[in-house]
Amino acid sequence: MEDDLPEGGRDRMLNRLVAMTVVILSVFMAVANIKDDNLVQAMQLAKSDAIDTWSEYQATKTKAHIVETAKAEIAVIAGATPSVAARTALVSMDAEATKYAAETPRLKAKAEADDAQYDALNTHDDQFDMSDALISIAISLAAVAALAETRWLLVSAWGFGGFGLVMGVAGFAGWAIHPNALASFLS
Repeated sequence: MEDDLPEGGRDRMLNRLVAMTVVILSVFMAVANIKDDNLVQAMQLAKSDAIDTWSEYQATKTKAHIVETAKAEIAVIAGATPSVAARTALVSMDAEATKYAAETPRLKAKAEADDAQYDALNTHDDQFDMSDALISIAISLAAVAALAETRWLLVSAWGFGGFGLVMGVAGFAGWAIHPNALASFLS
């Protein structure tokens, strides 16, 4: 009885559609994976820059606090008539305090910008991750559709694949499409 079936199963058109679906989705997924890997590297750089800058910000705030404490101690020790050395030290510390006061907002703004860059990149990374997951589901459904010779499974694969393609294109194009519920579930 199996000898009566045409080669490739009963529904050759279904098999061709499955094959085209798998090829298109696999190629897109491969290209998107390259972009996603580069995006992850940029995220790592942005995060390390943010951590470094926040550390420098904290160190600057600590140094400013130490300078203010030292100034207060010198003023107390020197009393009402500070010596020349005490006045010189206070002037020097005032200059340091001014330098730290100017550095602190700059460092904070840079660290916040690095954090914002990371968050923006993470949104697009999420898009590529969702695309990868949805296209993987689509390819699996297409494979089962070929084995079971069931068109509705292929249509389901196209639905998942289409949504995966949209998410991938959104990642490439920088669109703000970001299903938060799906992103939260996959996080």
